[in-house]
Amino acid sequence: MDISFLGGPAPQRGVGVVAPFDFALDRELWRWVPDDVSLHMTRTPFVPVEVSLDLARMVSEHETLGEAVRTLNAIAPEVVAYACTSGSFVGGIAGERAMCEAMTWAGAVPSVTTSGALLDALSELGVRRVALVTPYTVSVTRALEAYVAEAGVTITGCAFMGLTRHIWKVPYRDVADMARRAVPAPGAADALFISCTNLPTYDVIPQLEAELRIPVISANQVTMWAALRRLGTPAVGPYQALTDPAARLGPAAAGAAGPAVVGPAGPVDPAVAGPVGPAAADLPGVADGPDTEQQQEGWT
Repeated sequence: MDISFLGGPAPQRGVGVVAPFDFALDRELWRWVPDDVSLHMTRTPFVPVEVSLDLARMVSEHETLGEAVRTLNAIAPEVVAYACTSGSFVGGIAGERAMCEAMTWAGAVPSVTTSGALLDALSELGVRRVALVTPYTVSVTRALEAYVAEAGVTITGCAFMGLTRHIWKVPYRDVADMARRAVPAPGAADALFISCTNLPTYDVIPQLEAELRIPVISANQVTMWAALRRLGTPAVGPYQALTDPAARLGPAAAGAAGPAVVGPAGPVDPAVAGPVGPAAADLPGVADGPDTEQQQEGWT
C-alpha cells in the first residue's frame, strides 16, 4: 500500500523536563502542551530520605541537575524545565537562579524552574497579594512562604495538607477545599497558587477561578507556561487565566489584612499550625478522584 500521501511526521520542538524520582503526573504536563511540541522526561536518582528541606536540597544539587540535563542532550531540546517546586524554592531566589545557570551550562539551552516560573507568572498577572495551597508539611510550607515574600509578594493566606507521600492521589475535591480555606472571602487575594508538581490541578483551575473570581495558578501549569514561552509557543489551557488571556479578570481589589493559616479545625496560630485532613466537599463539575489515605511522608 502506498502511504506516501500521508507525509510527516510533522516536525516537533522539544522541551526537556527534569523531575524528581517520585514524580507521577507526566500525563498532566502533556495537557498544557500543543501538538507540535514534545516533552522529553528524565528523573533525578532515588534518594531514601524522609521528607524534609534537606531532601529538597538533595534533589536540586547542581551535580544532580547537570547529570539529568546531560541525559537529554542527545535529544537536543530547545529548553529544559526543572519540574519541582520545593527543590527550586529551598535555596531562595539566588538558589533558583543558580539552578538555572547550572542546567543551562550542562545543556547549553535556556532553563526554567517551577519556582522561577511562579514568580514570572505572578508578574505576568500583576499579582501583589497571593494565597497559597500546599500539600506539604509546615516546615516546607514555611520555606515557600519565605521564597514568595523575598520576591516582594504579600501572602494573604495559606492552607496546607501535611502530606508526606502519594501526593498525586489527592482528589480534586480536597484541592478545592484547601483553596476555599486559603481564600475565605472575595478580595482576600489577587491570585491563588497551588504548589507541588505532584498535586493534580489541571481540571480544577477553571472551576476555582469561576468560584473565587481570581486567577488560580499551579505548579505544573506555571512550569509548562514558562518553558513554552521560551519557545514562543502558548501553553494549552482554556479557561485558565495564565494561559488564556480572555479568561483574565484582573487582580482582586485590596482586601484582607494579614496572612491566615488554616488547620484541620479552622484558623490557627501560624506559629503552631498543623496539617489539614481530607476535605469532604465535592467540586461541582469535576469528577472525584480516589480517596486519599493518611500520608506520612512526601514532598515535591
